[in-house]
Amino acid sequence: TLDVSELPAYEISNRAPLWLGQLLMAVIEGSVFFILIATYFYARLSVDVWPPPGVLPLGLGLPSLALIPLLLSAGGSYIASEGAKKDSWFRMVLGIVLNLVLASIFLGLRFLEWRAFNFTWASDIHGTLVWSILFLHTLDAVADILFTLVLVAIVASGRYGPRQRLGVH
Repeated sequence: TLDVSELPAYEISNRAPLWLGQLLMAVIEGSVFFILIATYFYARLSVDVWPPPGVLPLGLGLPSLALIPLLLSAGGSYIASEGAKKDSWFRMVLGIVLNLVLASIFLGLRFLEWRAFNFTWASDIHGTLVWSILFLHTLDAVADILFTLVLVAIVASGRYGPRQRLGVH
C-alpha cells in the first residue's frame, strides 16, 4: 500500500493536487471549445458562401473591447493569489473584487454583442455554432462570477482559513 500519512492535507502552491485538477479541467474545457471551433471551420469549408446569405458578418469592435477586461483580470487573479500565499486579507479582497468588476464589464459587453446579431441559434448551422461557442463561454464566465461572489463573501467576512486561501490561490 501507499502511505500518504506524511503528506499535508492541503497545500497552497502549484504542487497541490487541486492545482493539477484545475489545470486538467481547463484542458478538458479547452478541448470542448477547440472541437466547437473546429466544427465551425469544417462547416465553413463545406459551403460556398459564409456566413450564409442574409447574415451580417460579425464585427470585431465589441468583442475586441470585451477582451480588455478579460486580459486585465489576470492582474486581479495575480494580486489575489499572491495575497493568499502571504495570508494578506487586503490583497485577496482587492484581487477578487477587481475580478468581479472586470467580469461584470465583460458580461455587459457580451450581452451588447448578442443584441447586435441578426441571426438566432436556430437559424442555420452558422447561428448554432456561433451561439453555442459564445453561450458556453458566457456560462463559464457566469459560473466563475458566482464562485467568486461566494469566495469574496467568505474572505471579506474574515471567516477564512488555509482551505479558503487555497480557493483564492
